[in-house]
Amino acid sequence: MDMKLEIVVIPVSDVDRSKAFYTSLGWRLDADFAAGDGFRVVQLTPPGSPCSVIFGDGVSSAVPGSAEGLYLVVSDVEAARAELARNGVEVSEVFHDSGGVFHHAGSKDRVPGPDPERRSYASFASFTDPDGNGWMLQEITERLPGR
Repeated sequence: MDMKLEIVVIPVSDVDRSKAFYTSLGWRLDADFAAGDGFRVVQLTPPGSPCSVIFGDGVSSAVPGSAEGLYLVVSDVEAARAELARNGVEVSEVFHDSGGVFHHAGSKDRVPGPDPERRSYASFASFTDPDGNGWMLQEITERLPGR
């Protein structure tokens, strides 16, 4: 049976500020529903993604800004980083990990610049939303077998 990741919930403190941030990235606004009891759901989708994010009022009990390890896969990490920076996002420089293809948590073992061999899965840049939810750009140009 297929199981497809459809939605990721992002805990935020200010729904309108978060909506403005993500729409400024060019993400499509799919929904903004409010109920009279203070419940509100906002759904946005990154360009080209089959998975969306949801945030709002009464949507999550997680601490705002506590999400980390949210990945956006891009074909050119340097171009994606430049686009984010043009949109006013504070985004790290492109980096790779000293240990190989994936990267350590936080900024441990980050080496400036893309992977020297430009291996798929090995070059990154990071940014946070206004609450501190952590996003990672990962350059993938060739998928592993079975993907």
